[in-house]
Amino acid sequence: MPQNPDSGFDRVAAFYDPLARLVFGSALQDAQRCLLPYIPAGASVLIIGGGSGWILKEVLQQTSPKHILYLEASDKMLQKARQLNYSATIVDFRHGTDADLQPHEQFDLVITPFLLDLFPEQRLTQLMQQLYYSLAPGGLWLFADFWPVQQKPPFWQKLLAKSMYLFFGVLSDVQAKQLPNYGMHFINLGFQEKYSQSFYNGFVQAKVFCLNQDLQD
Repeated sequence: MPQNPDSGFDRVAAFYDPLARLVFGSALQDAQRCLLPYIPAGASVLIIGGGSGWILKEVLQQTSPKHILYLEASDKMLQKARQLNYSATIVDFRHGTDADLQPHEQFDLVITPFLLDLFPEQRLTQLMQQLYYSLAPGGLWLFADFWPVQQKPPFWQKLLAKSMYLFFGVLSDVQAKQLPNYGMHFINLGFQEKYSQSFYNGFVQAKVFCLNQDLQD
């Protein structure tokens, strides 16, 4: 069987979380945690690319979803996430990518925790379109990721981003070379930003997106 094209994180599963904390402190976790109030009780949730399951644990402890599909391309990351599961009746673990979503599956919320930065433009467009089709009417997209600075970024951010792509390009076959213009992709899909909070001097951002017609004051 050919290797899943998005599953290169098998090789870093054992040390990814400690490494992230070493470099970014609590910023990555804080960015994801601030999105939790947007998960209503009884929601159907898709978490794609959640890695070892930290965000899954937080969702189960702090919210009351009806169902969660935890979709992860790395088999080793998925195994770690399974060990944190508190409710087998709520969580459906699935090894795969957006290509493994079923046409009939729709979710009230889609969560992409530090996932979208991994892909070059063509693959990112394909991924985001598929997630758009999986979002139920009135649903929300909860986004936490590294965000490109529009003005000239400080040297440390440029160096850190370049180092990250070099490191994960070698160890995890990450194909992207630079942070994508997420805003353009969301606009092209008809989304508007409903909430935003920045961390790590703006390099890490959490955002909530909804479709234009669903935006509420």
